[in-house]
Amino acid sequence: MQVIDTALDDVKIIEPRVFGDDRGFFLETWSDAGFKNLGLDIDFVQDNHSRSAQGVLRGLHYQIKHPQGKLVRCTSGEVFDVAVDLRKSSKQFGQWVGVVLSADNKRQLWVPPGFAHGFYVMSEWADFQYKCSDIYAPDYERSLLWNDPAIGIDWPLVDGAQTQLAAKDEAAVVLADADVFD
Repeated sequence: MQVIDTALDDVKIIEPRVFGDDRGFFLETWSDAGFKNLGLDIDFVQDNHSRSAQGVLRGLHYQIKHPQGKLVRCTSGEVFDVAVDLRKSSKQFGQWVGVVLSADNKRQLWVPPGFAHGFYVMSEWADFQYKCSDIYAPDYERSLLWNDPAIGIDWPLVDGAQTQLAAKDEAAVVLADADVFD
């Protein structure tokens, strides 16, 4: 595995070694020892899997208590995955990074605790998997507005189409009104 830095210091692209031939491929998506050797000492407590149609935008989500670090990947289709730094003490507070994750590129993104996270489905369908470092705590879940002009995320909307949002994401708040981390 290889770690690739992003524009945000603590958000990392994880590029696995892929062993393939005419029968298919094999890759390791996570190992405790392997990640520790990469400088990522993470204890995961939960795995999640979602399937979404083209145009679905999930996020930007975070938990103000029980903040989750997420190791995410797209196992079918293609998404634009985004992390926003919500740590007030960070020199990169309010900044974002976006990465295309797909079944073809097999990349993963490490989004540490203290960041809002979301993704937009660019393919017809996408299966998206998360390894989480803390429990899901719905009472502490927050949603940051996906198109807050103060953040300025450049979402690659397919044909400029309207996004499909959950009710909680339609009711999300802008950064100026959001609960953030110290």
